[in-house]
Amino acid sequence: MTPVDTSTSLAIDSKPLSGLKNAAKENSPEALKQVAKQFEALLMNMMLKSMREASPQDGMFDNEQSQMFTSMLDQQLSQTMANKGTGLADILVKQLSKNLNASATNPANLNHPTTETKPIKDNTTSAARPPLFSQTFPYQAQPMTASVASAEPSGANKTSHTVAAFEQRLTQAAQRASEASGIPAEFMLAQAALESGWGKREIKMADGQTSYNLFGIKATGQWDGKVAETMTTEYINGVQQKRVEKFRAYDSYEAAFNDYAKLIGQNPRYQEAMKNLDDAVGYAKALQKGGYATDPNYANKLVNVMKRMEQS
Repeated sequence: MTPVDTSTSLAIDSKPLSGLKNAAKENSPEALKQVAKQFEALLMNMMLKSMREASPQDGMFDNEQSQMFTSMLDQQLSQTMANKGTGLADILVKQLSKNLNASATNPANLNHPTTETKPIKDNTTSAARPPLFSQTFPYQAQPMTASVASAEPSGANKTSHTVAAFEQRLTQAAQRASEASGIPAEFMLAQAALESGWGKREIKMADGQTSYNLFGIKATGQWDGKVAETMTTEYINGVQQKRVEKFRAYDSYEAAFNDYAKLIGQNPRYQEAMKNLDDAVGYAKALQKGGYATDPNYANKLVNVMKRMEQS
């Protein structure tokens, strides 16, 4: 088909545009260039129209007829300016050409775009780990309670920055605890993120210093170390309540990760969790079943955080 050139025709002439429509059906590169120019002309016309509207229009010669001819003039000016080019058409052609080439290489992509699932990072071993999300689990978005709302940063950029900073600060401690216990570092980091609001809601000591307790582990009768008291949210018979509780305090984040790993690995309540170290969903559900938290949606929220970290 003969290439269609609309740059030298009148803007009000519909015949060249009809020919361009027919040429575009064949995915012609020349037609693609002309379509891009027409888009650029449309954008230029919108700019001119906005400029006209921003100018005074109550002059002696302003009337409906003059406005109509001014509009026709703007259309022709837009097409002429687009023919000379501002660079936008070239960018559109370059981008659309990539899409056309990709579709030509794999036509199935037109109707069935592929999505790539990135496995959760595992730096604890060079051996390939089986997929962590082998079970289905309803982790759809739900209203977050006050105790975990800060573990869900809003906005893509904010989320990416928060996750990256959190991982950079704590990955080394998580990996050391993982090497000793076998619990994936990703599982521990995700739970620390959920419990501490990505490190922004750490449990504080009476003097304002951090307790390094990222996991919300309480100071039970067997704990003989330092203690931090703080307000927390508990679910009693399904009802959310605020109460002051005592929590374990550590001298470092590494000590906190090691204590968490020891708790999960040695407490009989979490034996099922230790059987699901290759399945993030199974691990989260086992923690909730073992009574790690009173929140009835705890496993759901933990998996949600794992997904956020996986996608960051």
